[in-house]
Amino acid sequence: MIINDNKQLNIDNLIKAEVDRLTTKYNKDFLDCEDLIKITGLGRDNVRNLMRSKNFPTTKVGKRQVVSVLNFVTWITLNNNTSEVKNG
Repeated sequence: MIINDNKQLNIDNLIKAEVDRLTTKYNKDFLDCEDLIKITGLGRDNVRNLMRSKNFPTTKVGKRQVVSVLNFVTWITLNNNTSEVKNG
């Protein structure tokens, strides 16, 4: 049981550190398509497909879709290589 608690603490600390780093670097709490292109190195079409996927935690603001830094970092950390985004 202690191993699982330590693992969860390490994941929580990793997420917190990365959220702090990205929030400071981009000076905002929400990321848009352009930010995700810079962060991930993916192309615009792939990022747009990602943002449209059902399992990606976007928030709609007017006509724009954004993702909070916390939700993005948590999603990428917990879904490491376990999710697939399909075209269309």
